[in-house]
Amino acid sequence: MHFTIKTTYTSMLADELQHKIDFKTKPLGALGHLEQLAHKIGMVQKTASPKLSNPHMVVFAADHGIATSGVSAYPQEVTYQMVMNFLDGGAAINVFCRQHDISIKIVDAGVNLDFPEGLELVDKKVRKSSRNILEEPAMTSEEYQKALENGRKVVRDIAKTGCNIIGFGEMGIGNTSSSSLMMCRLFDLSLISCIGRGTGLDDAQLLHKIKILSECAEKYPNVETADEIAQTFGGLEIVQMMGAMEEAYRGNMLVMVDGFIASMAAAAVWKKNPEILDNCIFCHVSDENAHKELLELLGQKALLNLNLRLGEGTGCALAYPLIQSAVNFLNEMSSFEDAHVSNKE
Repeated sequence: MHFTIKTTYTSMLADELQHKIDFKTKPLGALGHLEQLAHKIGMVQKTASPKLSNPHMVVFAADHGIATSGVSAYPQEVTYQMVMNFLDGGAAINVFCRQHDISIKIVDAGVNLDFPEGLELVDKKVRKSSRNILEEPAMTSEEYQKALENGRKVVRDIAKTGCNIIGFGEMGIGNTSSSSLMMCRLFDLSLISCIGRGTGLDDAQLLHKIKILSECAEKYPNVETADEIAQTFGGLEIVQMMGAMEEAYRGNMLVMVDGFIASMAAAAVWKKNPEILDNCIFCHVSDENAHKELLELLGQKALLNLNLRLGEGTGCALAYPLIQSAVNFLNEMSSFEDAHVSNKE
């Protein structure tokens, strides 16, 4: 009986939202993807008059043992250096969050350095860098579970501020390699189709990356479940993002998903709980080779296509005004009846 009542309510709300969208002063469907987005947001918030409250961006940072094997164009210390740049307010994500009044949190999930005290840094370090996947799994079972829980804690604390929309970004030299391995195994794809140039590898560096990642994939032939895959191939920032997304879904938040790495975290959670996609807004399709295919595998359409490949959550911050526009037109745009405008016959 309870399930029937819930299903009936959901169906009625879906119809109410669609009617409200269709009878705004515009041709049917004229606002395109914004109409679908408005409907999605209303369904998540269970109201025909949704609102966005205290938006947050969380950037998880961690190092990867595999980075020491030459899979990135940049050295591992760039992770630490970029975290300091975030904290100083000088990165692209800081600029865009300031522009759109989005609060930002920087999380040390596993950077290979001890930060000085007194920084505006959320300390959730599980260990200094994941292990080198060429030699052993990226993390132990205990470290994996701790990383998940640390991500959940970050979101629980943010939820206390009244936030109902949250975006996730990352910083970690080597994390496109981890994401490629995860995608390959999670969807049973050829590894080479999942590998891209990351931070800008040249042809020779790309061939080296493919060689190293092929050796990694061959080392763990029996890794199958989403948790096993993330523990073996993932990064501490990716796993903390997974836990954060799980908690955001439990708290009925809207989840803004950034590029390839963040989408891979969402895909791993989706493998365990397909309903997570109800709350996810995929903000852009990146210039990383496999991201477009990953979105297609998830059945998702991104809001933007700007050839971004920066990470940090930049796609989320850039897409946020469109998400706000979807809410605003739903709440503020006149209907044909309100405006005394004739509708088509």
